[in-house]
Amino acid sequence: MTLSVPLTSHAPATAHLSRDPVMAEVIARVGDLPVLTPTPDPFGTLIRNVTGQQLSVKAAASIHARLTGTLGQVTADTLLAASGDTLRGAGLSWAKVRTVQATAQAAKTGAVDFAHLAAQDDEAVIAALLPLPGIGRWTAEMFLMFALARADVFSLGDLALRQGLARLHPDTPSAEVLPRWAPYRTLAARYVWADNARVKAGGEPV
Repeated sequence: MTLSVPLTSHAPATAHLSRDPVMAEVIARVGDLPVLTPTPDPFGTLIRNVTGQQLSVKAAASIHARLTGTLGQVTADTLLAASGDTLRGAGLSWAKVRTVQATAQAAKTGAVDFAHLAAQDDEAVIAALLPLPGIGRWTAEMFLMFALARADVFSLGDLALRQGLARLHPDTPSAEVLPRWAPYRTLAARYVWADNARVKAGGEPV
């Protein structure tokens, strides 16, 4: 059972991660990152994550704004009361319409107890979400990281994280690197993403 509780400070995490000299250099280059806090609305956050999948940040925000404008409030009740055509008109694909309505139905029936997900361990949260259509392990892990602010999640299903890990530790398998970063792998992932962005923007690679 792993329930990686949210961090209230990054100080112990950065100290631990800095035992890896490569990660210490990344932390020094990137600087401080904001501390994540759990969302007060896990259901709404998951819906927002789904509607924004495979879209730019700007496009995702636009779609969510249109959805909110159409429904008034994005809740299980309003999603279930809306027709598929209405949700399509707000900018959702048919696949996303199916996902958000199935998620709303799961919330209404209690098949997924969103109010108590924060009390469940990481794998239990993933197991609760995976039966929903359109929700894969990557989406569930992003939900753990950014909605529940779990401290020890590193998604190997994320291409950018795999590429960053290979760039930082080209001669060491991930199975050896990741245990060194536990129990603060969420912050490690965020530093890898941030360092990827720095390199993409023209910064010097490690």
